[in-house]
Amino acid sequence: MITSDKEMTPSLKSRLSKIKHLALDMDGTIYLGSTLFPFTLDFLASMKENGVRYSFLTNNPTKSVGDYLKKLEAMGIKADEENMYTTSLAAIDYLKSHYPEARRLFLLGTPSMVSQFEKAGFISCADDAEDVPDALVVAFDPTLVYSRLCRASWWAAQGIPYIATNPDRVCPTDQKTILVDCGSICRCIEEASGRKPDVTLGKPDPNVLYGIMDKFGLKAEEIAMVGDRIYTDTATAHNAGAFGVLVLSGETTLETALEVKRKAETSPNPEFFPPDLIVENVAELGRLILQARS
Repeated sequence: MITSDKEMTPSLKSRLSKIKHLALDMDGTIYLGSTLFPFTLDFLASMKENGVRYSFLTNNPTKSVGDYLKKLEAMGIKADEENMYTTSLAAIDYLKSHYPEARRLFLLGTPSMVSQFEKAGFISCADDAEDVPDALVVAFDPTLVYSRLCRASWWAAQGIPYIATNPDRVCPTDQKTILVDCGSICRCIEEASGRKPDVTLGKPDPNVLYGIMDKFGLKAEEIAMVGDRIYTDTATAHNAGAFGVLVLSGETTLETALEVKRKAETSPNPEFFPPDLIVENVAELGRLILQARS
């Protein structure tokens, strides 16, 4: 439930007092579309001043790490490559680990994302039946061209390794439209080819949090996953045994969150587990963390 300083229980205070690191979702959490939330900079400064570190963790693979850092800098947020982890990097790590011989990829993604794979040593295959890839990687692609969607469906039908960068159905936006995300694109490919991805990376896969935990020497109770989606962000926290915080500044409404909580309490095998904490935004979370530490 949404919790104010006066309503904080001893149990919640104890859990919040242990948090040393925040894994912060981006779109819907620190900004929406192209608009930075007015409370974000003060929140980040407050956390840094009080010894709470943070990493930006996004399921949105449309930008390379370099482009994300430029976007953050333009918004006034100073960060470096160590602060970033995207699902493009997760897919690159997965390919290198599970398909070390794969070099040629058919990439359904933005030019910026493609550049991240090329920087890692992969070759981007053309939209050509003769340019056979070693693997298919499908991502959120606002630059999607119909012929490339058809080609991706063809390669999926041929049985080559097929990786999806993230499960998100839509991408948050402050515009009057619906941004069809990777999960929905994969459903289209599934209808056309009869095949689902071999693996879907990104949140709620817990490995994205395990990587941060290993990097900074953290225990599960010392990291909080903060985001605006139950089926990706707080599900990641649950899967990794970490503290899950839902913010209501993006996709999920309070009504939806409470319905998930109700179903979890009445079902032995709920589809989604409710977050450990629901707050209006990260500013409220910051106040609660500092109050718990006082």
